[in-house]
Amino acid sequence: MARAYSSKINKIRTFALSLVFIGFLIMYLGIFFRQSVIAMTIFMILGLLAILASTAVYFWIGMLSTRAVQVICPSCQKPTKILGRVDMCMHCREPLTLDKQLEGKEFNEDYNRKTAKKS
Repeated sequence: MARAYSSKINKIRTFALSLVFIGFLIMYLGIFFRQSVIAMTIFMILGLLAILASTAVYFWIGMLSTRAVQVICPSCQKPTKILGRVDMCMHCREPLTLDKQLEGKEFNEDYNRKTAKKS
């Protein structure tokens, strides 16, 4: 079964964006508890916390993105960033690596783990 890979930066950005929508959803649920000020306030605060967590994740990925290696994808010729030993092109999903030992091997995200077997 083929797995759908995407670049690590895009995965984290998608997670942060989903936190924003989850935060709004939680706040919207608080409207159904208008009779109970405490319950409504709890939902509003939880929603706000989710949105603040999203802001923190966006800041974190922005900092990670500054230290990522920028390369030109050999397939689509567009600039993309590589985090770790292996990553995917943000545009065409081409597997990329800067590690000479991994060139020609099948793409596996486990190569980014410190405990990955070096076979």
